Amino acid sequence: MLIAAFPAGPLAANCYVAAPAKDAGCVVIDPGQDAATGLAETLDEHGLRPEAVLLTHGHFDHVWSAAQVGAAYGVPVYIHSDDRALLTDPGKGLDAALAAQLSGLLAGATPGEPDDLVELVGGETLDHAGLRVSVEHVPGHTPGSLVFALPGADDHPGILFTGDLLFAGSIGRTDFPGGDHGEILRSLDRVCTNHPDDAAVLPGHGPQTTIGRERATNPFLRDITGR
Repeated sequence: MLIAAFPAGPLAANCYVAAPAKDAGCVVIDPGQDAATGLAETLDEHGLRPEAVLLTHGHFDHVWSAAQVGAAYGVPVYIHSDDRALLTDPGKGLDAALAAQLSGLLAGATPGEPDDLVELVGGETLDHAGLRVSVEHVPGHTPGSLVFALPGADDHPGILFTGDLLFAGSIGRTDFPGGDHGEILRSLDRVCTNHPDDAAVLPGHGPQTTIGRERATNPFLRDITGR
């Protein structure tokens, strides 16, 4: 398994590339602001060819370059149906004060919808680039937040691309429009229950962690009993 990542844009949202090996097809997760150049460099470094773009949720710092990347490589872009509107109106996902604070980042053209856009609802399995990706609906940060899970194998315990659901030492904000603190706790409970402690967590911001590390040390998970 090959996983490459780089922080994109002023908010340093992690853009990931996942492939079974070098010189193969791949999937791209969350190409945010200014991600196209870093993505091209990453693909060239490892000899990879995108076959799909997967969006963990609709906030602009995770989706800004999705239409550009989808068109450049002629691949489908996947997003949950509940977050689709954020592609063309990123301000819907922000409160008024934050939207004003980030007005400079949001100025100019909106991200727009990809030409080949596929809506998800959760529960699907996507097959691209020789990878079987399970789609889990995890509302709370946004109504359409998703986790993309790659199953474990003999040499790896499994990988979860958690977007802004779960970070190392923290969880996603719920004070934006569409956020729901009770909902995110229920989503976190399901994720912690359904995946082993050694599953790798690749979040939307910040460093990699594991389910077990977060269950043991994340102060926001103290009320979540999981398994």
